[in-house]
Amino acid sequence: MSLSPLAGTPAPPEILVDLARLERAYYERRPAMDDPTQRVSFGTSGHRGSSLRGSFNEAHILAVTQAICDYRRRQRTDGPLYLGKDTHALSGPAQRSALEVLAANGIETIIQRADGVTPTPVISHAILVFNRGRTAGLADGIVVTPSHNPPEDGGIKYNPPHGGPADIDATGWIERRANELLEGGNTGIRRIPFERAIRVTSTHAQDFVLPYVRDLRNVVDMDAIRDARLTLAVDPLGGAAQPYWEPINHVYGLEIAVVNPRLDPRFAFMTVDHDGAIRMDCSSPYAMAGLVALRDRYRVAFGNDPDADRHGIVTPSAGLLNPNHYLAVAIHYLLTHRPRWPARAAVGKTLVSSSMIDRVVQRLGRGLYESPVGFKWFVPGLFAGALRFGGEESAGASFLRHDGTVWTTDKDGPIMALLAAEITARTGRDPGEHYRTLTAEFGAPYYTRVDAPATPEQKARLQQLSPETLTAATLAGEPILATLTRAPANDAPIGGLKVVTASGWFAARPSGTENVYKIYAESFKDEGHLRAILTEAQAIVDGAS
Repeated sequence: MSLSPLAGTPAPPEILVDLARLERAYYERRPAMDDPTQRVSFGTSGHRGSSLRGSFNEAHILAVTQAICDYRRRQRTDGPLYLGKDTHALSGPAQRSALEVLAANGIETIIQRADGVTPTPVISHAILVFNRGRTAGLADGIVVTPSHNPPEDGGIKYNPPHGGPADIDATGWIERRANELLEGGNTGIRRIPFERAIRVTSTHAQDFVLPYVRDLRNVVDMDAIRDARLTLAVDPLGGAAQPYWEPINHVYGLEIAVVNPRLDPRFAFMTVDHDGAIRMDCSSPYAMAGLVALRDRYRVAFGNDPDADRHGIVTPSAGLLNPNHYLAVAIHYLLTHRPRWPARAAVGKTLVSSSMIDRVVQRLGRGLYESPVGFKWFVPGLFAGALRFGGEESAGASFLRHDGTVWTTDKDGPIMALLAAEITARTGRDPGEHYRTLTAEFGAPYYTRVDAPATPEQKARLQQLSPETLTAATLAGEPILATLTRAPANDAPIGGLKVVTASGWFAARPSGTENVYKIYAESFKDEGHLRAILTEAQAIVDGAS
């Protein structure tokens, strides 16, 4: 991966998005249905694209929203729909388009008052709180967000009544129906003008902020954070969590410094990511360079991406923690500081997350639930309390309330940020210091992810591999102990291959949007062993596919 000379530096004016051009393209451009990149495509986190590329335009949002309305009727979901948006420039227009369809379909829709923004986990929380104890009239939700993607992008995702990301059956149906509507020129869409949609009796504006903020005490030890009088800071990266931090301070008597309170849909305040693009990735040291520079001024500092479903943790001892490192620390802490959690509840991780998590969980005698990539795989377990924690290597996680019941079934960046403060407050050591303790006991892992070129045919073959197609017996000098194309937790296809030895592993998955495949690799020996794993991994995958 080549590093841009702009990486980690303030975004120059010439790379800032033209907001007027972006919004004009949203309304005026029509998708070309013979171009696969301009069709509706639900990945692991909904449909994403850009109006400038013809992949996220008003036509897409109208079709997706009508498809969700049709899906709700098929599922007999007839409660309110919580509609949220983040701070990307296209999110406002897309939310307005969605509301025009929802209102025309007679769906009771709840939005944040004063045209405010709403984090993804807040929508999940609102759905679950409303549905608690109900068996009928269940709520669901839509979040308009492309997560941490660049400023010119937009996104939309659906959360069913379980509160988490929709599963592949739901997204597959919605995707097919939306494309059918687009192919028919969207003639099958019910829609009324926004000026009417915002005023119909089925549209309600409520405050999402305080109900979520006041409930935080039931998932994080807010009293411990207050009593420790820690110096804390947050950079919301111009995202939807920004309006939540001062209420958190007020309700709990905290003094978390909001070091960057700016909201700018161009995200002109950002430092540039590794590839020279503006990307609000709170796990990237380049995108988080501004907060990392303040590491010695605060005991713990943290950031969230625009829809606040991801977290980045900065400490004096470690700077910006690698997401895998913080997941291991958080899991170790929670397993030893939540006595009311169900004894048999497991810990959820994806196959491409660090094996440090495996070692921590095994050491504490708990069960491990290893799933394919995608937070949706953790939803049933978190909902039922069978999983106490679910986390991804991409800096997304959630966990149960103190009493062992569900908090959110989507990734929750604010609680992971506040948990870092709780860990520091209750133990006197920050998460970076805790991670050093873990490496002293289990060894220091070396982890990386790289992209390798692949043709569409190679990508298709990689998705269809079986363990029997692998002929190699060793990896980087060690016997291969396991070859996986299905997840141990639920036997679901992983869309690729994972190969495991005693002190290392790699996993390869094709990209859904580019002609590359992603190789994740880890070694518990050294950097040289990690490089050997990567080299042999590419040879193994190329030979098998």
